[in-house]
Amino acid sequence: MSTLLLAFGLMLVIEGLLPFVAPRVWRETFRRVTELADGQLRFMGLTSIIIGLALILLLG
Repeated sequence: MSTLLLAFGLMLVIEGLLPFVAPRVWRETFRRVTELADGQLRFMGLTSIIIGLALILLLG
């Protein structure tokens, strides 16, 4: 359970870096993402899942 919480904490730190360092870039990127079609968002989500699983398998 502690490893899961550590991983979640690391994810939050990484997710918070761009809005902290470059809020304008983050806002523009977020705006562009909201304009994507559902299929494009699903593809991005699937790609993220596959990369995450690959990293877990390689490093775990």
